[in-house]
Amino acid sequence: MARLIGAPDHRVRVIALGAVLCAALLPLGGCLAGDVARRRSAPQATLTPPVEVPQSDGSQVAPVPTGPVPVTAMASAGPRIGTGSVKVALILPLTGQGSNVGNAMRNAAQLAFEEAQQPDLTLLVGDDRGTPDGAREATQEALRQGAEIVLGPLFAGSVQSAAAVAKAAGKPVIGFSTDVTVAAPNVYLLSFLPQPEVDRVVEESVAGGKRSFAALIPETAYGNAVEAAFRETVARRGARVAAVERYPAGNPGPAVARLARVIIGPGATADALFIPETAEAMPAVAATLSQAGFAPARVRPVGTALWNEPALFALPALQGGHFAAPDRAGFSAFSGRYQARFGGAPPRVTSLAYDAVTLAAALARQYGSQRFAEPTLTNGPGFAGVDGTFRFRPDGQSERALAVYEIRNNAATPVSPAPRVLAKTGL
Repeated sequence: MARLIGAPDHRVRVIALGAVLCAALLPLGGCLAGDVARRRSAPQATLTPPVEVPQSDGSQVAPVPTGPVPVTAMASAGPRIGTGSVKVALILPLTGQGSNVGNAMRNAAQLAFEEAQQPDLTLLVGDDRGTPDGAREATQEALRQGAEIVLGPLFAGSVQSAAAVAKAAGKPVIGFSTDVTVAAPNVYLLSFLPQPEVDRVVEESVAGGKRSFAALIPETAYGNAVEAAFRETVARRGARVAAVERYPAGNPGPAVARLARVIIGPGATADALFIPETAEAMPAVAATLSQAGFAPARVRPVGTALWNEPALFALPALQGGHFAAPDRAGFSAFSGRYQARFGGAPPRVTSLAYDAVTLAAALARQYGSQRFAEPTLTNGPGFAGVDGTFRFRPDGQSERALAVYEIRNNAATPVSPAPRVLAKTGL
């Protein structure tokens, strides 16, 4: 669950403890409004020591009802949530590209506001229309109305546009893009970045005895980002990179053939194969590996959270493979509460909007005029959120405490739980 983990006198719990009744996982539907729902799920942010960060034992996962969940009207998408004195911009694609996700993230923000017991916030909700121009206009309007911090947008170009406006006004941004190139001082990314995932799975592999890594990387922007992180992390962990091959999207065959000497057969020199591929493209890559004679029992496949899709768990080439991803228990609990409130399961990224709003509420409650200052937002121990502990770095990127899962027999099982606290900065 989410809370600030700071110095002894500055520890703020950000989100709810305990599960909410009547949760379920169904397609995104409507809204369960009214005071009854709020009374069931309105825990209050209070002081708490970091030792109370919940364990990932699934105890917070809300129950799934056996009966059908009624479909009701969607929550109204008004321009404001709350009437508090601290104004916070929430910029999302409510129309245009990404509007389905954007509206679900707005719902998550509404839920966060309610579960924070109506904090002293006003969320100024702006529609960026899924475009950089829309993000610039929405951010300008929110700042004109007195916003002290910008939460969002979702897309990289929109984050850049919003950040340009916010930085000129001296206001910080907490964006939801996964593109690390848009991160900067006072432009923080609260998202699932690939670098922490690469670091975690390589760290776990080295701790388990793997010393020689090969990599099969798609020629995509994501591939470019993770290759640099992969090379740096392997070297930092005292292992070596045996070989790296890149391939055009949809055509891994020639790259697999070139890599065969280090990953296939009894003469293989690598003991781990890094494949940062999407769930959509992975079946073709896995089939190519299997046809070439790749044996995952000899060379362990490793990947990022992109592998966290049940459709991949039966692929023969990935059996025994490891990947890093956020612990599931927190999101399962959040998903249940979202289901009870809005009548449908939330898209995965909606937890980012929830954490951003609950963090803003807690900081506003605890830190007065320094609530959104750089030292507050880059608090070293970090914050415990829906997806585990995270913190913002001064350069705008974020770090997360991640679990490592093993794929076997149509399932992914945790083999290394997410740590309760992040390593000290600089280590």
